[in-house]
Amino acid sequence: MLNKISRYWWCQIIGWSTNVAISIFFVTTFGEATQLYMLSLLTSCALGVLISHVMRLNIHSLKVLEKPLKTQIAYLLILTLLFAILYGVAMEAMDYLLKFNPERLQKYTKMQRLFFSSFNALWLLLVWNMIYYIYHYVERTRSQELDTFRLEAVVKELELKTIKAHINPHFIFNALNSIRALVDENPERARRAITELSNILRSSMQAEKMETVPLQQELDIVKDYLALEHMRFEERLSIEMDIDEDTLNQPVPPMMLQTLVENAIKHGISRQINGGLIKVISEFNDHHHELIVQNSGTLNGHAHETKEGFGIKSTQDRLNLLYQGKAQFQIREINGNMVESKVIMPVASFL
Repeated sequence: MLNKISRYWWCQIIGWSTNVAISIFFVTTFGEATQLYMLSLLTSCALGVLISHVMRLNIHSLKVLEKPLKTQIAYLLILTLLFAILYGVAMEAMDYLLKFNPERLQKYTKMQRLFFSSFNALWLLLVWNMIYYIYHYVERTRSQELDTFRLEAVVKELELKTIKAHINPHFIFNALNSIRALVDENPERARRAITELSNILRSSMQAEKMETVPLQQELDIVKDYLALEHMRFEERLSIEMDIDEDTLNQPVPPMMLQTLVENAIKHGISRQINGGLIKVISEFNDHHHELIVQNSGTLNGHAHETKEGFGIKSTQDRLNLLYQGKAQFQIREINGNMVESKVIMPVASFL
């Protein structure tokens, strides 16, 4: 902040001093620079610094640079005109009191002198405003680019973490053990299980390249995942799907639903002696697409672990980044024996 203030005052002094230097150059080249003229130039320089600074304060207080472009231009032109007239009035008053240029006082009327001073100030303040606006435009653009780079870096890191979290090593280990057990007793089911596992692994790797996928594609992965988990839990795992067909083409973050289902099995079904139910619901509700995963179990004793696990945190972070605060994630206990995870996203046409 101090550097910006210091830079601003240096630019003010250098800019107005340059204007004085140019004026002196032309006067000494084509005329005579009297002491009164030099005093007049120094006074106009000091007045220029003061007037432009007050104009800058007004630009800040009116938040001109935060308004739409057309409004910015209108404000800057009006402020430039008003402060040019103020500059002309101030210069005319000092010229009259200090008699910087007696010949000028006699040759022109007050209104003519005021017009000349204001017109001269108008061009100077227009140039000042152009430089000031361009400087802030460049600064904003640079700041936005830096923010974009930072956001992209965060998103990239988040995506990489999320992909690693998608496929739990324990799940792969359990799936391979189940497949190995099936190789002799049910080769056909073993081959199908290998295909299901490869589908999940492939989707996990491809997830890095896409922001969203159709729900149908995500459901296919979830079905493969649940089919593999069903080999492990057998009759302890019941699966229900309640999918509104109209939602199948809705875009969803890749592997997000799989993460919620995996979380439901890890923190719900696997902790129930008799297993339980996994229910996946997709429906429209008031211009929103709701994805719901329900599982047998409770949050008691595991609420913090369930809500703060990386799978849940990554889901919240991805929704915030992708939908910019327009999506919600909720997890709660219902009916005393079920846990419900719900993602509420804007319908694609209402984003």
